Amino acid sequence: MASPTDIRPPFTRESALAKVKAAENAWNSRDPKRIAQAYTIDSQWRNRDKIFTGRGAIEEFLADKWSKELDYRLMKELWAFTDNRISVRFEYEWYDITGQWFRTHGNEHWEFDESGLMSRRDMSANDIKITESDRRYNNG
Repeated sequence: MASPTDIRPPFTRESALAKVKAAENAWNSRDPKRIAQAYTIDSQWRNRDKIFTGRGAIEEFLADKWSKELDYRLMKELWAFTDNRISVRFEYEWYDITGQWFRTHGNEHWEFDESGLMSRRDMSANDIKITESDRRYNNG
């Protein structure tokens, strides 16, 4: 299985699909250090209402995210691509410390440098309360 950095622009449909799948697999690992390595040192992020720059900030953000979003499971779907950009639609499910399940869905727009590292990530999302029996994705 390819790592996200093995797949470099310019993208074809096949390589864009592989990039999305590699990113999905990395995020489902819930390993902030591993995930941050797929981004440039000065990668620029917008995640909902948070804007930050750099691998250290990415690792910190993800560690905090997964301390609150428990049993996280993600699905990403290729929406569009160009030479060095990819847009995805995503859904993920998780529960909070009270046991309430959520499905989060949204869009991400990615821009890559020539080495295949993501230099920019722009994300928008919404959370919907669900019951555990309504889950689409699970870790088992």
